[in-house]
Amino acid sequence: MPPYIKDSWNAHLYDQKHHFVSNFGNELIELLSPQNGESILDIGCGTGDLAHAIGKYGAHVIGIDQSANMIKQAKEKYPSLTFEEKDVLDLPYHNEFHAVFSNATLHWVKQPKQALQQMFDSLESGGRLVAEFGGEGNVQLITDELIKQLHAIGVDHPPDEFPWYFPSIGEYTSLMEEVGFHVRFAQHFDRPTPLEGSNGLQNWIKMFAQEILDNIDKDTQKGLIRKIEQQLTEDLYKNGEWVADYKRIRVIGFKEKFKK
Repeated sequence: MPPYIKDSWNAHLYDQKHHFVSNFGNELIELLSPQNGESILDIGCGTGDLAHAIGKYGAHVIGIDQSANMIKQAKEKYPSLTFEEKDVLDLPYHNEFHAVFSNATLHWVKQPKQALQQMFDSLESGGRLVAEFGGEGNVQLITDELIKQLHAIGVDHPPDEFPWYFPSIGEYTSLMEEVGFHVRFAQHFDRPTPLEGSNGLQNWIKMFAQEILDNIDKDTQKGLIRKIEQQLTEDLYKNGEWVADYKRIRVIGFKEKFKK
């Protein structure tokens, strides 16, 4: 989860209205192919659903997240699993895990090479990284319109304050190789993602883009979100539901035994 100075994550809204994050993550678990007895680090575990699913294979899972709200809820939901509040940029692990797994988290990390180095160091020789996150062009219709409407009410939003990192597949796999990973698989693909309910787009903005709106009063926020909905209805409101323009990257990299 993102490295916010304050914890703005609403764990209950995440579970109630954004369970698609975990649902899509089940496909990534198939790529991970966890084995009985493996030790696996789940980075950005959220409220713990995917760590729980991985544990069903007999793997020993540690879930980490920078959000105290998420970790609290994960511990309440799955008390038999280990969840810890930690930052991917400062991991205490060295040569400990058979696999590092991360779903829908690494696009929040704007120091990608440092994060990759930390994940690489956490793996034992021969270990693997399996990750999915937002890639180049992810939710661009939504974010472009959000920034446009901010400018319309006189709020500047410099590019360096954009909270996400959406790389190209070439950029990210090059960084993986720079820290020592042998990239075995890489994919950049479109995944239109339904948002639950008639307020789906509004809820998405409140869940994932609230940091951008934090310094705007509540009434102005409501008007701004209504304007965004109006402008995006033609492109993103389909058959009675909002569908976000997601573009994802999936990668698998190995810490090969011959790598130093």
